[in-house]
Amino acid sequence: MSFIAFITISTLVIAGLFHFYWAFGGKVGLDKAIPTKDGKALLNPGKLLTIIVGFIILGFAGIAYTLNLKNFHLISYSEQVVYTGWFLSLIFAIRSIGDFNMVGLFKKIKSTKFAEFDSKYFIPLTSFWSITFALLAYRV
Repeated sequence: MSFIAFITISTLVIAGLFHFYWAFGGKVGLDKAIPTKDGKALLNPGKLLTIIVGFIILGFAGIAYTLNLKNFHLISYSEQVVYTGWFLSLIFAIRSIGDFNMVGLFKKIKSTKFAEFDSKYFIPLTSFWSITFALLAYRV
């Protein structure tokens, strides 16, 4: 397994597991993971939605794993896997850029815990995922 794929898969699995942790009542990091304005959460995802997001993120790790195996010619693969890699690269790039309000490089709300963590950790992480999915999808 390539180092880039290993780091990508590992960080995605950790992100997915955090969502399960939060869905089942965990509080650590939750205040830094949900955007707020004037002390009020701008998102209020329920338990089921948080679990679904956790599974989706684990699915992204599976796509990275499959792309990595494809690159070493260890599996036969469908073109759909490559297209999915490019799609995820685009999705993570869009997340890095943000919504021009509460998340991303061009956010307006910059004085909350979430905004601080978004700038320090989430934007670099989603930018990294965008680049790595593009690299994994590109190497044929």
